[in-house]
Amino acid sequence: MPLERRLSRAMFDAAEIVQLRQVCITPSRLYEPGHYIVGNLPDIAFEMGLVEALPPVRGNSAEIGDPHPKDTP
Repeated sequence: MPLERRLSRAMFDAAEIVQLRQVCITPSRLYEPGHYIVGNLPDIAFEMGLVEALPPVRGNSAEIGDPHPKDTP
């Protein structure tokens, strides 16, 4: 029998952005896979193991610039 992967909302900061890996259906809404703020997802998404933390961003965000800089005349 496989192990269940159960998570808790308490593992994440309320303002943290996480990835919802699968569709999550609640009586009031359908949540499509994608990136969400932890506070915007229902508890059931965490309990079912549908949520993953995003990998850390490498480097300094100030170093990330426009990949296609516009030529200035």
